[in-house]
Amino acid sequence: MMTSGLTGSCLCRQVTYDTGSEPLWITICHCHFCQRATGSDRMIQPVFERHGFNFGAVRPKVYTQPSDGSGKDINVHFCPDCGTKLALTFERWPDKIGLYIGTLDNPDAVKIRPDNCKHIFVSEAQPGTLLPPEVKVFDRHVAESDGTPIEPTIHSKPVTT
Repeated sequence: MMTSGLTGSCLCRQVTYDTGSEPLWITICHCHFCQRATGSDRMIQPVFERHGFNFGAVRPKVYTQPSDGSGKDINVHFCPDCGTKLALTFERWPDKIGLYIGTLDNPDAVKIRPDNCKHIFVSEAQPGTLLPPEVKVFDRHVAESDGTPIEPTIHSKPVTT
């Protein structure tokens, strides 16, 4: 497979992908859906343009569930053999795809910095979660259901939930 972006795969390497580009931004989500989907306290999700993104020869299966936050469908793309969750697509943002960062062949290729990331759904973060300084923080989504942007909170010092 000729690559034009970052590459990754599932555990059994049946389902592969090429992002086609660098990430637009990184979302660090603390919602209950992401906690359950990752088995962790958050999901780190680099987000890409969907038009340049390509799965390899084996296509993932898709599980769809409405978001508790927006009511719009979230599509979880996972390997039909090993079950690894690889990506999320969204009814709310049909032109974007978010990756489970750990499925990248080189997760360190995505540099998380205050200027390219945001923490969302911190209202659902586990107690004791440390939020770094100078990062955009949102209690829930970054925009209202109609697309109106929500003003972020930016702390000058680390904050614990």
